[in-house]
Amino acid sequence: MPIFDFNNEALRERYNPEGSALRRNQLELLELLDEVAKICEENNIQWWLSSGTLLGAARHEGFIPWDDDIDIVMLRKDFKRFDRLMRKNELKDYVYHSMSTDIDYVYLFSKFRRRQGEVDEGHRRSHYYKYKGQFIDIFAIERTSYFAARASSIIYNNLQHLTSYIRCKWLRRPLIFIINLLCLGIIVPILRLVGLINPRKEYHYVLGSGWGRHRFFARYTFPLAKAKFEGKEYPAPKDTDAYLRTVYGDWRKLPIDEQIRDAIHCPQYIEEIYSKKNPNED
Repeated sequence: MPIFDFNNEALRERYNPEGSALRRNQLELLELLDEVAKICEENNIQWWLSSGTLLGAARHEGFIPWDDDIDIVMLRKDFKRFDRLMRKNELKDYVYHSMSTDIDYVYLFSKFRRRQGEVDEGHRRSHYYKYKGQFIDIFAIERTSYFAARASSIIYNNLQHLTSYIRCKWLRRPLIFIINLLCLGIIVPILRLVGLINPRKEYHYVLGSGWGRHRFFARYTFPLAKAKFEGKEYPAPKDTDAYLRTVYGDWRKLPIDEQIRDAIHCPQYIEEIYSKKNPNED
């Protein structure tokens, strides 16, 4: 059990005390995570905690106190199976939000959402979305090179970013379709071949997703282990420390307060946390 130079209970009291809006949000996210976990278990789909969620599990045995989202990841083959399953089976209380279910959703990862409600995602494109309820992010990874991951992200995301400024859906949606056809039908398959030149045997988020610095290695990931997260155990990489060092460097060290503030997505939680007096300011 690693030793950390911070008081976890004090951090939770500062950022996500019981009853706060952020804590209520985290508990709702946990319900979504458990629903996805149940679906995956019933259908033999492999997944695991990733990014900041995995960092929270390793450093705090739960949410990073100021975190307001959950990230999980799957191999591309499992992601495809999950995608087909969710498009085929409609759920009463939840919706599957992806490129296949909403033309205005242009990302290569998907979201598992509550059918009801609306959350502020803090960016322009979300105003066009068909679904707006609370969500967790589901990412896919594939074996490819950093160059292919980075190049596909720059091309695809920069082109699609332009469409977020077009308010008229009769112009925006055809342009989204054309960009998808060009990038996902021609450019990404070419870069996927380029990505086969991969002597380090790296995995990255599927081409076009972004976050090229997030490298995954099979030797650090499989067979999956378990990590404690909010009083339960969820799938995690075999060597969590190796993954976290690859992505975050010294992951045991807390960020400074300015970095914490920048990491919070929702303006509501920023206001809730920083309207209170910070005890470190005395």
